[in-house]
Amino acid sequence: MIQTTNLQKVFTTEEVETTALNGINMAIQDGEFVAIMGPSGCGKSTLLNILGLLDNPSEGSYNFYGSEVAPMSERQRANLRKGAIGFVFQSFNLIDELTVYENVELPLLYLKTPAAERKKRVEEALERMKMMHRRNHFPQQLSGGQQQRVAIARAVVANPKMILADEPTGNLDSTNGEEVMKLLQELNNAGTTIVMVTHSPYDSGFAHRVINLFDGKVVTENFHV
Repeated sequence: MIQTTNLQKVFTTEEVETTALNGINMAIQDGEFVAIMGPSGCGKSTLLNILGLLDNPSEGSYNFYGSEVAPMSERQRANLRKGAIGFVFQSFNLIDELTVYENVELPLLYLKTPAAERKKRVEEALERMKMMHRRNHFPQQLSGGQQQRVAIARAVVANPKMILADEPTGNLDSTNGEEVMKLLQELNNAGTTIVMVTHSPYDSGFAHRVINLFDGKVVTENFHV
């Protein structure tokens, strides 16, 4: 489970101080599917970066599966992040010079996973995403929907506790977008916790709970039965 208490994030420049998050209190249970919504500039991506251990809060507490994250150094956060969190981005963020197989294998290389285990896990992830037949292709040889499936395979290959998805269907047409949402739903049904930032009411309908942000604060929460 993850929990934030009075989470605040302030960005300061020479001229201006901007409060991106202002007292966020939230708890996400193991196995939940949570959507975070709100207008542009309300703090969604900042919150996702902190939940993903890519940034530190200015104030407040963030407990990630029993570890208090706020006082950690960048290296400590990176070590905790490896293998515990998978990321899926709107722009896919695949490496053009690497094949589909190599892109998916990358997190396991960082984890120093033995070669035989790497091969098994990469092939399982590609089979799961129905992309095994494209294993030797490069990202630019794939459609947007196929690239996002590879990105999801990369996110799940290390069996993370949580997947963070930032507008995962934002660059896809409706057919591919629905396919990606169904894949995330399947992963969630298999036990993976998913936290997704989205502008799409349709996509948010796949979540158990929708948290709405406005001006860096939680304004409402809606539960889907």
